[in-house]
Amino acid sequence: MADATPDRPTEPRFAPGHESEGRPAALIAWGLYILSLPSANLLVIVGLIVAYAGRGGSDGLSRAHIDAQIGLFWSVFWWTILLWIGIGICTVAFFAAPAMGVVLIPLGLLLGLGLLFLTVWFTIKSIIGLINLFGDKAP
Repeated sequence: MADATPDRPTEPRFAPGHESEGRPAALIAWGLYILSLPSANLLVIVGLIVAYAGRGGSDGLSRAHIDAQIGLFWSVFWWTILLWIGIGICTVAFFAAPAMGVVLIPLGLLLGLGLLFLTVWFTIKSIIGLINLFGDKAP
């Protein structure tokens, strides 16, 4: 048997926790988040899965980025649900009482602009996160 040295241990290392182990997952997840806009938000689900998969094997800065990715997804997800519920309520109310269109149409458009703003904000936040990861900065 060969002697164990710090560079070449005799047993494989199974314990997670080295900072560089989660970096590829964080890079891939940020990239998929950025590409979610042209993919009609399909790649954001893949990015979330990659972030959850890489979470256990990461530590330090990589773990902070992965936690930020997961938090960003869920916050945008729930805001999107709330905005779509608001748009649905405006639509149903408009068909129930067309005379209220003076109020409901601008409100529905405002909620739609909120969805657009949320999408742009998600993309910009993802680009900033990727730039910060390349620069070894916190998300």
